[in-house]
Amino acid sequence: MKLITALIKPQKLEDVKRALFEADIHKMTVSAAKGCGQQKGYTETFRGAITEINLLSKIRIDIAVNEAFVEPTIAAIIKGAKTGSIGDGKIFVTSLDECIRIRTEERGGAAIG
Repeated sequence: MKLITALIKPQKLEDVKRALFEADIHKMTVSAAKGCGQQKGYTETFRGAITEINLLSKIRIDIAVNEAFVEPTIAAIIKGAKTGSIGDGKIFVTSLDECIRIRTEERGGAAIG
């Protein structure tokens, strides 16, 4: 079992969801995030004051998958999020020691579905 975490541009969320659904991946958690990476932010002028904005809005997608779905999930996220320009995001894959479905108390891969 793996936990796949993707940080993407907010405007690419619908494209990523569409690509995931096409890959038969329907379970995910989506949340708003802020961060900076290689983009390093930008400057903005408001009422004559220059402000440096270095924490940019991103979308975080967390998806728990069984081993057979790791590569299809990664491919779908890349397909939906990639623009070829800086700030497209990152994908992190981490091992998932345990998953428990609260309703049925199933454990492991069966709990992921």
